[in-house]
Amino acid sequence: MSNDERAVVARRTVLGAALAGAGLLALGGTATAGRPRRVLIATNEPWGTYHVKPLLAEADRRGWQLTQLVPDRAGIAPGDPVPVAVPDEAPAADLLVVTGAGDWPVGCADRFRTLPLAASSLAYLGPREAERAKQLRPRLRALTSSSSAEARAFAGYLGTHREIQVVGVPQADSLPQRAPEPGLVLVLTSVTHPDDTGAAAPGTELLLAAADELQAAGKRILVGLHPREDPSLWSRFEISDVPSLQASARAEAAIGIPGTVFPLIAAVGTPLVGCVDPALDVPEHLLAVCSSTITDAGSVVSAVDGAELPDPDVLADAVGPIGGSAARLLDAWERVARR
Repeated sequence: MSNDERAVVARRTVLGAALAGAGLLALGGTATAGRPRRVLIATNEPWGTYHVKPLLAEADRRGWQLTQLVPDRAGIAPGDPVPVAVPDEAPAADLLVVTGAGDWPVGCADRFRTLPLAASSLAYLGPREAERAKQLRPRLRALTSSSSAEARAFAGYLGTHREIQVVGVPQADSLPQRAPEPGLVLVLTSVTHPDDTGAAAPGTELLLAAADELQAAGKRILVGLHPREDPSLWSRFEISDVPSLQASARAEAAIGIPGTVFPLIAAVGTPLVGCVDPALDVPEHLLAVCSSTITDAGSVVSAVDGAELPDPDVLADAVGPIGGSAARLLDAWERVARR
């Protein structure tokens, strides 16, 4: 089977079998009638509104008010569409959602003790139990994740054996149609330097060297920046002006430090190579969607030239249902809020 044929099979598997396995239709969810909900959200990246942004359209359709809790407004860019509030000024709410068990979301859970609490994985977290997860577990009324594979990692992170509802990834409710351009390689960055919003992932030096090797071999390099990455590090290459998921439809292959977007890019039909630093602790399902991994730049050209998509069942396990994901997630929050 050619790589193009595998892409078609993989896409059909994700759009079909994964949805059937979730027992849900792609375009609907199971929205319940009721008064609009007011939801506070606290993330492991306190000022990182990019995980909440894909939920705004569905929230607006329902008349819901989503507000991300932030320590202050200094880290919020002018014109950011995600409503934010510091805890002292937070609006009245029906529900608090935490996306992890870092200091900020746990602190917010302590602050808003009277609100129902849900935990939703909006970005990948390592499978090891977080130090403060035990402070959240007794209060959690619902747990959601994007896929079966991510749910297993999220369960380990939270230190729980409870069922986690698989809802899909709101960012991928509409996948781009793949149209690869000859010789184009998408380079997916992580975050080089930690900041107040979140940690960094090692591996940038290796990825930069790999990009240089690919360019020297005649490849065209397009860089998909993590929202918190320093763009100046990548200024010698073309930087995509659209999100990495959308840009991946143009690429023959992608290489990067494994992250949340990897399974979604594979679902588009673009094969991936993982750039793995020994200091990285990458969840197994992100490695599983990679055709191969590299630990030195010298092997990158052959790895990219030989990149293939994962088996369809591996892809479906890692991606989860596509289409209607934002609706399913808000449905899960609704059930908690109305109890």
